[in-house]
Amino acid sequence: MKTYATLGPACCRADLLTELLDMGLTGFRLNLSHTTLAACRPWTEAVQQAREASGRPAELIVDMRGPELRMGPLSRPVTLTAGETVTLGPGGLPVEPDILAAVAPGQEILLDDGLMALRAETCGRAVTCTVTRGGVLESRKSITLPGVELCRPALTAQDLLDLDAAAGQGVTAVMQPFVRSRHELEEVRAALARRGLEHLTIFAKVEDRRGWQSLPQWMDACDVVTVARGDLGSNLGLLHLPAAQKDIAARCRRAGKPFLVVTQLLHTMTEHPTPTRAEVLDVYNAVLDGASALMLTGETARGRYPAQAVRWLLDIARQAE
Repeated sequence: MKTYATLGPACCRADLLTELLDMGLTGFRLNLSHTTLAACRPWTEAVQQAREASGRPAELIVDMRGPELRMGPLSRPVTLTAGETVTLGPGGLPVEPDILAAVAPGQEILLDDGLMALRAETCGRAVTCTVTRGGVLESRKSITLPGVELCRPALTAQDLLDLDAAAGQGVTAVMQPFVRSRHELEEVRAALARRGLEHLTIFAKVEDRRGWQSLPQWMDACDVVTVARGDLGSNLGLLHLPAAQKDIAARCRRAGKPFLVVTQLLHTMTEHPTPTRAEVLDVYNAVLDGASALMLTGETARGRYPAQAVRWLLDIARQAE
């Protein structure tokens, strides 16, 4: 069983990363949706120092931007209150033009893996929305438009720049968001090959209905299928997420394809030193379903108890095995 922790301000000290590797952690994920690989050099250097201190060849996965939909940068977090009116686009919350163009009146708009929700009222150069589920919105958080698909390239210009820097910063794998076709993975492999990075492992994320339904057509073009439950749950609706996860797991088992489960495995531990019983059962069942890897995200990136979260993840996985 492989286990990964997401890098972030809460854990990116060489001594703490060394401690996590000594516990048995396999490696780390670096989410580039909010930043660039070059800007994260202090973190990748801390990973290298931890490799040397622990004597373990820790994996380093970079999670690309790809076609994922996200908010633009905010100067500070914005509190959204249910019932209030907000504007997306010019004069309001920063959103890319192709997202604005895809929204029609009545469209549901989910933010930050569905933690917040809006309903579009009037559309045009800007979109006026009613907040239906409030919360605190931070920069570069995810956007989901249920039932809407946008055509975007597999790799952005910034993704290509990040790949240029990958070899020099100890990257061992890439994680491709919103995979829906074999062609997208072929684009990624070609981009890696042009940079002499053919040896890098490719993790392909299932994050919407189209990616789930087309899984049999592209599964063998990646190295590891990733059940990315954040956007997948927003796209399908939470009630349909368990069936999707079980189906993906079954398809991967039949095909002999390794798969990874990620998102809110131990979410409570972002703020608390122990997980809930439901979280323990969730992780345990993912192992029983055949997952070859598990990954923590906010628990280690920004949580108050990163070392404890990793210890719990490892202990649950070992118990299940």
